[in-house]
Amino acid sequence: MVIDEKEILSLLEDRKEPDREELLRILEEADSLKGLRAQQVIRLLHVKKPEHLRLIYERADRVKRKVFGDRVVLFAPLYLSNYCVNSCRYCGFRSANKELPRKRLTEKEIVAEAKTLEAMGFKRLLLVVGEDPLAGVDYLVRAIRAIYRETGIRIVHLNAPPMEVEALRELKRAGYGVFQVFQETYHRPTYEEMHPQGPKKDYLWRITVMDRALEAGFEDVGIGALLGLYDYRFDVLATIMHSNHLYRAYGTHAHTISIPRMRPAKGAAITPDRLRQYSVTDEELKKITALYRLSVPTAGVVVSTREGASLRRELLRVGASQMSAASRTDPGGYRHRQKTLEQFSTDDKRGLLEVMLDVIEEGRLPSLCATCYRVGRTGSKFTSITSRGLMKGFCQANAIITLKEYMLEAELDGLKGAFHKAIEKALEDIKDEKTRKYVIEKIRELEEGRRDLYL
Repeated sequence: MVIDEKEILSLLEDRKEPDREELLRILEEADSLKGLRAQQVIRLLHVKKPEHLRLIYERADRVKRKVFGDRVVLFAPLYLSNYCVNSCRYCGFRSANKELPRKRLTEKEIVAEAKTLEAMGFKRLLLVVGEDPLAGVDYLVRAIRAIYRETGIRIVHLNAPPMEVEALRELKRAGYGVFQVFQETYHRPTYEEMHPQGPKKDYLWRITVMDRALEAGFEDVGIGALLGLYDYRFDVLATIMHSNHLYRAYGTHAHTISIPRMRPAKGAAITPDRLRQYSVTDEELKKITALYRLSVPTAGVVVSTREGASLRRELLRVGASQMSAASRTDPGGYRHRQKTLEQFSTDDKRGLLEVMLDVIEEGRLPSLCATCYRVGRTGSKFTSITSRGLMKGFCQANAIITLKEYMLEAELDGLKGAFHKAIEKALEDIKDEKTRKYVIEKIRELEEGRRDLYL
């Protein structure tokens, strides 16, 4: 059983806010990096007092720093197609949207988009495709092979529909890193309401895809709920239960947990009243981010450009550790900047450089690292290293190295000073002398012209 719906509904009957003493006990347990039980999570979900929320946020940031240090991983999504046979009521790509111009990228166009993103400075991409019958396994295998063959992109992840084990095994052999599928909502009646037709209407097929992916050899998987489809407390508990299920069954938690929030989409069928019914406030999104961090400390908590710059900055302070940047949700949008093909609207329109500078101003370290997938720090090994607080050193070192490489390749004009100061501070923060010397040596090698270095 992936989640226990009866247990979640029972837990939700408890609406009592914890007192300070109970809150501190729970937060102290979270500090051990072992996560939280569902009974503890529901107590924290009911916290409303500002001073108690502040304690949660501070502890989430502390846990994030213990696990990953100051680094913030940056990536870009690359949408391959907006053809889809499903009719998800909240999505602009739904099959019933007859006004949407459709586009499926060719192999040549995929490479061109990837090269555009590479020129911006990205080293990791997330390919995104819906239930397009002509964008199946063969198409996705050709796409990643072309990207690796013709660009300098170092790791490609995939957000795609659920598949059989053998299909997933083929994708893994092709070189994909994380396989990502969002359940959208774990509340089955709402799921069925929101997905009236198409393969996606099969709730069980979707909720069990992570098991099939791990059986197929994908050591790292990404999950998430679309916040605002149903009571966020239900979906937060279910998401954490889903990750715990994966840990019990396969020894690894979800590698990433995303926190997408409902956004308007041209051509969607969901009504404004329905959007408002379960809308998630900014403060609630901050709480959700913090609770994912405390409950699944080894996961990358991912913030998309659905949110504005100021809120994304706040989410970094409460446990978020990965962010997309410069995102386009329309196939071909990085080169052609079309306006009519987007899946949903985005709020943060900034480019990669501007986002990186903002991360630096926050006292954190932008990272373009793609190392773990290439050296075997994945799956249960990643979970073990991270839960013992041993990943932080790798993250800090590789963030510095990739930031220096970006500095050497980007046109920064008068902005190099900010990057230089960030690197100097990050080097000072490395306590292990051997690691610091290694990173300094790699910086020297980068300056001499070498590339793609890592620890």
